[in-house]
Amino acid sequence: QVQLVDSGGGLVQAGGSLRLSCAASGLIFSRYSMGWFRQVPATEREFVAFISWSGRSTYYADFAKGRFTISRDNAKDTVYLQMHNLKPEDSAVYYCAASTGARGITGRYDYDYWGQGTQVTVSS
Repeated sequence: QVQLVDSGGGLVQAGGSLRLSCAASGLIFSRYSMGWFRQVPATEREFVAFISWSGRSTYYADFAKGRFTISRDNAKDTVYLQMHNLKPEDSAVYYCAASTGARGITGRYDYDYWGQGTQVTVSS
C-alpha cells in the first residue's frame, strides 16, 4: 500500500521559513518523480514544484521561484520543500504527490499518489 505522509506545516510570520517533508512508503521511491501542490478552500489545487526521480531536474511555479526549493533524499524515501520569505498568500494546505513521470509535471492528474496534506499559515 502506497503511503505519502506530509509534515512540517505550521504557523509562521510573514518573511519566515518552513521546511515541509513528505515520507513515502510502499513504492520504489527512486523511480518516482515528485511534486508539491497547494490548495486553498474553494479553489483548484495549484502546482508548486517538481523534482525528477534522480533529483537532477526541478521545475517551479513562478510564485515559487527564488523562494522555494524542492529536494529529495532517495536513501530516506523523502522529498522536501524548503520555503523562505513566506507571504500571507502562501497560506494553504500543501500536498506532496508521486508520479511515474509518464505524463506532464504541473497538472494534478499527472500524479498517481497523494499525501494527506499539511497546513501552512502565514500571518501578516
